[in-house]
Amino acid sequence: MVLEAIKYQRGNLEILDQLRLPHVEVYDKVESSKDAWHAIKEMRVRGAPAIAIVAALALAVELDVVQTNGKLSESAEEVQAFIAEKLQYLVTSRPTAVNLADAATKLGRLIASALRAQDATGPHVADKYITAAEQMLVDDVRDNRNIGKYGAEWILQNTEGGKSGDGVSVLTHCNTGSLATAGYGTALGVIRSLHSSSALHHAYCTETRPYNQGSRLTAYELVHDSIPASLVTDSMAGALLRIKGSSDRIAAIVVGADRVAGNGDTANKIGTYALAVLARYHGVKFLVAAPRTTIDRSTRCGEDIIIEERPGQEVTTVKGPRVTGLDIDVDHTEVISTAARGINVWNPAFDVTPAELIDGVITEVGVVERGKDGVFQFQNIFELEVDGQA
Repeated sequence: MVLEAIKYQRGNLEILDQLRLPHVEVYDKVESSKDAWHAIKEMRVRGAPAIAIVAALALAVELDVVQTNGKLSESAEEVQAFIAEKLQYLVTSRPTAVNLADAATKLGRLIASALRAQDATGPHVADKYITAAEQMLVDDVRDNRNIGKYGAEWILQNTEGGKSGDGVSVLTHCNTGSLATAGYGTALGVIRSLHSSSALHHAYCTETRPYNQGSRLTAYELVHDSIPASLVTDSMAGALLRIKGSSDRIAAIVVGADRVAGNGDTANKIGTYALAVLARYHGVKFLVAAPRTTIDRSTRCGEDIIIEERPGQEVTTVKGPRVTGLDIDVDHTEVISTAARGINVWNPAFDVTPAELIDGVITEVGVVERGKDGVFQFQNIFELEVDGQA
């Protein structure tokens, strides 16, 4: 059964509440931009591609409901202004995730273009927006499968383990699968692609403190898909590469991205930078898997990326269902304090990995490697067509 984190039909949007995973599967209805803003801010939905899609579709649902109730203005200008205001509002829910800002910009341009059409009406502008938002959902799944394919091929062709033909192991961080996208995933999509071609020996996922996206979400997806995998704490990554790197043929660390700057510096979940340093020391390839919408050429380098800081309580407490013996009581959730009362906390949600530590950026049109000058050149990939594009 295919794992669906986003369920959509015109006029209806439901998201899998990722705060309840891996123990309980609950879908929350999202009926407005406000609902989406809170779902993103509270991390009931997360992952840069998924955030953008849920935000776009939530506004599509809101427009459809307003139109169905006969309350949509006939004025194209008023509907365009309404959409533009809602898009700006949605972007504030997760400023580091460039996919959201990119989607808002592109959708804003689309409705501005619809406004210029001869005899444009409010319903015409709304329909143009809804159709475009729905297409984002379709395109993301296609793009993710291409990312998986290109990433798997690159690993098999450019690593000793891959060339041996005996199967490779891959370490990943945070969650970059179906729960973070419209389906299949980016970095986890690479693992899925290796597994589907019988080229994966083993997958390792980090716990990903402090929000545990790895242990809660990535592990959940790996178990769901029956992929051979093991969970490690973030602090075990170095020991894993040293002790099991050779015997398990760990060929690469593959991560996702919330924003890739024009020079290749990459903002991703906190802990990514440390993994890149470890990969370089141990001679393991370090790859970033992300659609082209995540590459922000207007951002010069990592120093220009705004890093969100989150509440310290995320670090000092752990939330989960009550455990008695071997039984998990999903009906009783408890919050446990794990730190000394009064300790100060610094809790950045992301860090920035310098481009020089990244071996390649896997996109839906291929893998971009650093040039001989050590610099990533992304301009050419924006001129390529996507495999499978209608």
